[in-house]
Amino acid sequence: MVEELPQAEDAIAACADTAIWALPEGELIAALDTAYRIEQRLAAVKLALIRELDGRGTATTQGASSTAVWLRERLRLTVPAARRLVDLAAVLDTGNPGVRHALADGHITVEQARVITDTIDTVQTAAGPEAADKALGVLVEWAGQFDPTLLRKLSTRILDHVAPDIADAAAKAALDAEARRATRDRHLTLSTLTDGRLRLTGILDTETAGLLRAAIDPLSAPSGPDDQRSPGQRRHDALSDVCRLALRTGELPEHGGDSAQVVVTTSYDGLTRQLGSGTLDTGLHLTPEAVRRLACDAGILPAVLSGAGQPLDIGRQRRLITGPLRRALILRDGGCAFPGCDRPPRWCDAHHIKHWADGGQTSLANAVLLCGHHHRHLHHGDWTVRLAGDGHPEFVPPAWLDPEQLPRRNHYHRRT
Repeated sequence: MVEELPQAEDAIAACADTAIWALPEGELIAALDTAYRIEQRLAAVKLALIRELDGRGTATTQGASSTAVWLRERLRLTVPAARRLVDLAAVLDTGNPGVRHALADGHITVEQARVITDTIDTVQTAAGPEAADKALGVLVEWAGQFDPTLLRKLSTRILDHVAPDIADAAAKAALDAEARRATRDRHLTLSTLTDGRLRLTGILDTETAGLLRAAIDPLSAPSGPDDQRSPGQRRHDALSDVCRLALRTGELPEHGGDSAQVVVTTSYDGLTRQLGSGTLDTGLHLTPEAVRRLACDAGILPAVLSGAGQPLDIGRQRRLITGPLRRALILRDGGCAFPGCDRPPRWCDAHHIKHWADGGQTSLANAVLLCGHHHRHLHHGDWTVRLAGDGHPEFVPPAWLDPEQLPRRNHYHRRT
C-alpha cells in the first residue's frame, strides 16, 4: 500500500493534466463513471487506515483529545465530518464486511454505505443474520439506482422484501433505531466567519427541537404592523433574547471560578467618548454601539493592556487563577492554548507553567489556559510549555514525535 498509493496519485495527477476537451462525449461519461468509482474505492482505503490509527490510539499519543480532533488538524476537516468518518470506519470494521467490500469494489458510495450499514444493523437485530445477508444484496442493488436519501426511505420497508412475516413487528424496532440514531447524530456547530459573525448549524433531536421552538416561537412573532424583520431575523432576535434571559437567571454552571458572563474588552477612554469598539472573550468584535448597549447592564472590570495587547495590571498574586487574573488569561490565550485545540475559555482550566508546589508564581507570566484533556496530557505526557518572546504560549513536542522539537502554537484563537 505504501508503494502503490503514491503510484496511484501520480496516475491521477497525469489525468488531471489531460486535455479533456478533445475527448468524445462517450469517453467523457465513461471517464466520469470511472473517476467516481475510484473515489469510492479510495474512501474504503481511507476508512481502513482511519480505523487502524484509531485502534492504535495514535491521536491521543500525539496529544489530541480524540481521533476526530486529530483528523481535523491532519486533514483540515470539520470535527463533525471527521467524527462521521471515525464512526463509519468502526462500524464497517466490526460488523459489516459485506458493506465494506461493496464500497471497496466501487459498487456503492460512502453515503450509501452509511444508509446500508444502519439498515442492516436493524435487520440483524430484528430478523437475524440470514435476513441481514439478503438485505445487503437488495440494498446494494438498489444503491445502483437510488441516491442516499431515497435509499434510506426505501430501506424503512426492507423487511417486506427479506422477512415479510416479521415486517410489522420490526417496523417498531426500526423507529426505535431511528430514535437512537437521532440521539447519536445530534450536534451543534459554531463557526466563526471572517467578519466576526457566527454561523450556527447542527441537528437537534426531537425533544430539543421542541424545547427550542417552545422557547423562541413566542418571541419570534412580529412586534407590530411596522415590524420589517424577516422571519429568519425574528428567530435570530428571539434566540438572542432567550440567551439573555438564561444569563440573568444566575443558575448557569460556573466556569473557572466565575459565574456565567459575557466578557467585552474595550478601552475606558473609548467607551466614555462613545468611540471604542470592543472584543468578546471569544475573539469576536463588537461595534461601539453594541459595547455601549452592553455596558448599560454590566460591571466594569478594568484591565491595563500593553501596546501588543498583553494584559499588564492583573491584581495581586494568589494560588488560584481566578477573577481578574483568569480574565487576563482569557484575553491572551482565547481558549485552550494547546496546538490544534479549539476548546473555548469556558471549558478550560488555568495551568501553572511552573507548578505552585515547586515555587511557581500565580501570575500571567506563569499561566496558560488548557482544556481538561490537554491539562491532563501536559501533566502526564512529554510535552512542555513556555511563553515565547511575544508573551504568548508555545508548546514543545517530545523528541519521539518531532526529533527537531520545533515549538508549536495554537492558531484557532488568534484575534488578528
